Amino acid sequence: MSTTTSQTTPLTQLIDMSGRTAIVTGGAMGIGLGITRRLHEAGANVVVADLDHDAASGIAETLDATRVGSSLAVATDVSSVDGVEHLVEVVCERFEAIDILVNNAGIYPMVPLRELTLETFRRVLDVNLTGLFLCTKAVSEQMIAQGRGGRIINITSIDAVHPSMVGLAHYDASKHGAWGFTKNIALELAPHGISVNAIAPGGIATPGTGEITGEALQDFETMIPMGRMGDPDDIGRAALFLASDLSSYMTGSQIVVDGGRLLA
Repeated sequence: MSTTTSQTTPLTQLIDMSGRTAIVTGGAMGIGLGITRRLHEAGANVVVADLDHDAASGIAETLDATRVGSSLAVATDVSSVDGVEHLVEVVCERFEAIDILVNNAGIYPMVPLRELTLETFRRVLDVNLTGLFLCTKAVSEQMIAQGRGGRIINITSIDAVHPSMVGLAHYDASKHGAWGFTKNIALELAPHGISVNAIAPGGIATPGTGEITGEALQDFETMIPMGRMGDPDDIGRAALFLASDLSSYMTGSQIVVDGGRLLA
């Protein structure tokens, strides 16, 4: 029986993203900020694409202070075709290529069905699902043209697997769609060397989740086996794994980061 040996790539090289450029939508706060910081720390140029341009600019300036010219803020509405096309154009002008896309932008207004309006339902799908589609389409076309592959990471939710609480039917619909989209596009883009994976966060302590209070929040927290809400950096670490060569043989997968919440 013959065996073959191969040189093991050093860990430092596996997570080194020097020379790569990453776009993080909704990257100025919460989970997006946790991801932005980790990718930048690993050496990537980062583009903070966010509706809140002032917040995005502040983050970009802070990151640039540690590595000049390594970050860029772009005001972006991911649900707008023109907005997404502008984002890709600006990033390519500045950094010449796009290697990583993190589709993180999302909204989750708590509204029970009896109070849910068509306007709110459509807005959630526009941002959480249509935005993911528009960014993936535009960036993947750029990646294919570059001819060197890439990484696309979609932030879904444990609600893409199982509902977490009443009042999120519209959000759950968008996240189930995001997970289905991830799997199908992974099939289509694999021949181009582009991996497409997802991260499903559980309860993460962010400005957005801070709006969920009272019994709903207490009930959720008591069902987390690890006994705590997650931190944005918990998702940042998972994103770093999927964006780096540590995950070189993965596509169409979803990593659940929820402190064991789904087990309960």
